[in-house]
Amino acid sequence: MFIQTEETPNPATLKFLPGKVVMVSGTADFPTFESSRRAPLAQKIFSIQDVRNVFFGSDFISVTKNETSSWAVLKPSILGSIMEYFMVHDHVSVREEEGFSSHEELSEIEQEIKELLETRVRPAVAMDGGDIVFQRFENGIVYLQMQGACSGCPSSSATLKSGIENMLKHYIPEIEEVRAI
Repeated sequence: MFIQTEETPNPATLKFLPGKVVMVSGTADFPTFESSRRAPLAQKIFSIQDVRNVFFGSDFISVTKNETSSWAVLKPSILGSIMEYFMVHDHVSVREEEGFSSHEELSEIEQEIKELLETRVRPAVAMDGGDIVFQRFENGIVYLQMQGACSGCPSSSATLKSGIENMLKHYIPEIEEVRAI
C-alpha cells in the first residue's frame, strides 16, 4: 500500500492520502485522545507521542502535531499505523456518541447556509485537509466549527472572514457575521 502525504496551509498539520475511501459518509474530528475512543484508527494514531489532533475526511486523514515535534520523526509511525489499519479494514468506522442526534429541525435560512457550505466551501477546505461544520445561526450570526487542518491554521480566520462570510452574505442577506467556535 502506498500512502501519499501533502502539506497543508497549517504547518502543524499533514494530510495523508491512502488512495482509498477513508469515511464512507461525513467527516470525523478527534481533538483529544479521549474523543478518539470512538474510532480505533484515531486512537492508534493518538498513541503516537506528540499527535494533537486527528481528522478523517472522505479520502484523507489529517494529523496535527505539537509545534515542538518534527514530521521527520512522526511521519513513519503515522504511515505505519494507517497502513496496518487499512490492511484489515476497507474504511474507517466511527461509533456514534451516546445521546447524539442528527435529526434536528432547521429553518429555511439554516438549510440554505448548510447547502452553500456543502457545495461551495467544504470541497475547497477538504483540499487543504480540513472541514467546516455549521453549528447554528442566531441573531444574524453564523457559527461554524473549523476542523482538521483548518483548526488552528494561521490563514483560517482570513478564509472565514474574507471568503466564507462574504459569500454567505451575498446569497443570504439576513447574515450579518460569521464566527468560528
